[in-house]
Amino acid sequence: MRNHSGRGLRPNALGTLDTVVMAVAGSAPAYSIAATTSVLVATVGLAGPASLLYCAIPMLGIVLAFGRLGRIDVNAGASYSWVGRTLHPFLGFLSGWALVVSTTIFMVAGSLPAGAMTLSLVDPALAENRLLATAVGAAWFLAMLLVVLGGARLTVRAQLVLSGVELAILVFFIAAALLHSGAAAAFDWSWLGFSHFDGPAGFASGALIAAFYYWGWDVTSNLSEETRDSRRTAGLAALIGVGVVFLLFEAFTIAVNVILTAEDIRAGGAGVLAVLGDAIWPGVGGKLLVVAVLLSTVATLETTLIQVTRSLFAMGRDRTMPAALGTVHRTWNTPWVAVAVVGTVALVMFAASTALGSVGDVLQAAVAAIGVQIAFYYGLAGIAAVVAYRGTLLTSVRDFVLGGVWPLLGALFMLWVLVEALGELSAASVAIGVGGLAAGLVPMIHYWRRGSSYYRPARLDAKLSLAADHGRTDSHDSDYANRSLATEF
Repeated sequence: MRNHSGRGLRPNALGTLDTVVMAVAGSAPAYSIAATTSVLVATVGLAGPASLLYCAIPMLGIVLAFGRLGRIDVNAGASYSWVGRTLHPFLGFLSGWALVVSTTIFMVAGSLPAGAMTLSLVDPALAENRLLATAVGAAWFLAMLLVVLGGARLTVRAQLVLSGVELAILVFFIAAALLHSGAAAAFDWSWLGFSHFDGPAGFASGALIAAFYYWGWDVTSNLSEETRDSRRTAGLAALIGVGVVFLLFEAFTIAVNVILTAEDIRAGGAGVLAVLGDAIWPGVGGKLLVVAVLLSTVATLETTLIQVTRSLFAMGRDRTMPAALGTVHRTWNTPWVAVAVVGTVALVMFAASTALGSVGDVLQAAVAAIGVQIAFYYGLAGIAAVVAYRGTLLTSVRDFVLGGVWPLLGALFMLWVLVEALGELSAASVAIGVGGLAAGLVPMIHYWRRGSSYYRPARLDAKLSLAADHGRTDSHDSDYANRSLATEF
């Protein structure tokens, strides 16, 4: 559907390398390692590398699903559009809503440690000042908000610098870890097997944590309307990005197992990467890895802003949210109203989390509930891919595996993680996770009753769409497929 201003996002602004960098930054390698490694080790011990390995396999199924869906429907809303056009518009809207809720919560939660880490580089004592850390974190958030507002090209230039330096530091420390002489334990191939899990329950607990190391690569799909040859590039970039972060996650988790003792990891907590850095390069290594985590946090704030603003833009364009959200700036070709709304909401949440301790507790519970929303929209997208490609699945073994079995495996895994998450989370986190999704029913029903054409979709059918691409359908089917393929910028 054409947005009401008659203007769209800037096409062909990003190339393949740009999109790969965005996929890597979206998964926030240094931030994810720092924030989650100690939790993973505390849960599964030496089986951390195995958890990351066995979660990567179904996650690749979701990556394949996104890539294949992006070939037949280029849309900034990504799963919001795909799920709506294959399964049901209500599920599609809730899929997009789940992304909006989870990313908004994460932006606030991610900005707070960015402020604390910035202050710790100046004076560790300053990092304990919650008000000052929140102010610095908010400043980082506003800086990224302005970059995103400035357009896709400015966004990717900033990302190349942030992620480039982060990855250079991480690769340096991987090499240094290989040459490090001291060891708390010798590497063992069994760390990649099943023997260190405490039965099926232990495997489930590790999977629950490891699955969300990878979240964020799907920003490439939200950028599809601004990417050159996006039907190919968005999916390929996501695949390469997940491969890169998988190698980084495995390398650092193994390095932590080898170099640090369980006591070191437990004491390090969210600062375990700094502890590892000091063990490898005393006096300097810790600070360098704190810089890497800071850059990673800021970089993923930017990709998260891209995801939420592009999703809201697609919703505004489709009249499933206020139409003003579909407005595009005449100079920067960015959804400036969506950016302004997200910025305002986030700043209110910053102020509330600082002023009221109880709100801070609610925010912490909300962060734990993010997994519910992620598993929900990833799982639905996996099923949507199978439904959209159902007519092609039996044409070859390749189509059957890559278009059917693997995406379905990924979807079932995500839905299993969703059920497991509901059982593991506190009552407050479950209420926020499920309640956050339920809140989407209000705008969904309102705009459905107003007659938004989103709720009368042209169904996605890969067989017809791909045949139309090659000119192999008759005039009736070709017209249907062209409507399926069209995205008016």
